[in-house]
Amino acid sequence: MKISEMFGVKKAVWSFEVFPPKPTAELGGIRKTLEELAELRPDYVSVTCGAGGNGNRRTAEIAGMIGGEFGIEPLAHLTCINSSAEDVERSLAELKAAGITNILTLRGDRVPGAEESGDFAHASDLAAFVMARGDFDLGGACYPECHPESASPEEDVENLKKKIDAGVTHLNSQLFFDNDDFYRFLDRLAAAGITVPVQAGIMPLVKKSHVDKTVGLSGAKLPGKISRMIARFYDDPDSLMAAGIAYATDQITDLLSAGVRGVHLYVMNNSYVARTITSNVAPLLENING
Repeated sequence: MKISEMFGVKKAVWSFEVFPPKPTAELGGIRKTLEELAELRPDYVSVTCGAGGNGNRRTAEIAGMIGGEFGIEPLAHLTCINSSAEDVERSLAELKAAGITNILTLRGDRVPGAEESGDFAHASDLAAFVMARGDFDLGGACYPECHPESASPEEDVENLKKKIDAGVTHLNSQLFFDNDDFYRFLDRLAAAGITVPVQAGIMPLVKKSHVDKTVGLSGAKLPGKISRMIARFYDDPDSLMAAGIAYATDQITDLLSAGVRGVHLYVMNNSYVARTITSNVAPLLENING
């Protein structure tokens, strides 16, 4: 099923994101993770690209596994910042061969020292290119706190409109920790006439590495509540795990109460985190979706 169609069936779409193993790694670990995630019956599972945006081949392989072995709709990430048109054509052929219909079209992160594409400057360029080459359903990324390279929130919204005009049918947000930022973002989209469904991207901070690396790369601000959590439990792994899950559960509960169209959970290949949070909010999802 196309993911855009899921929003017509469900009031709140529930999904996970995983990342593929390194090109030389065995698939046993990710297969076990996917087996455990499949038991939670998400609406779909997305697969990121490899480090530096150069893992599109393994992305297609894992996405094919999600759909073929586990019967879950896959969403494959596709980046373009370091890709030529020929590179993207090759990736699309691999995705088609794996039976992939849903693609998240992304510019990708800048890699220091890497040559950037002469064919694609923005995600909207990639979206238009993909739409001209098959019956794909395209997702796009959005930043509740504004894209770090945008001059203003208004410019950020204008760039999102370009993505949608190019064929993007739904949006997944970057991680955030203050729900009010997300609600203000939705208000800006509504004021601009953007009506495509937006899923809230939630990343539970359950490990020191998430605090040290992921938050730093995302640029997401840390409200006092979560800053206190990190300061108190940074060197206590068990407590940080429990507190991070509790914070994410509270965030999701508030988002679902506010009527968001869905939640995309960045689980970092941790099925325990996915299972615990899904169990915590399952009664709400069941009630909302009937």
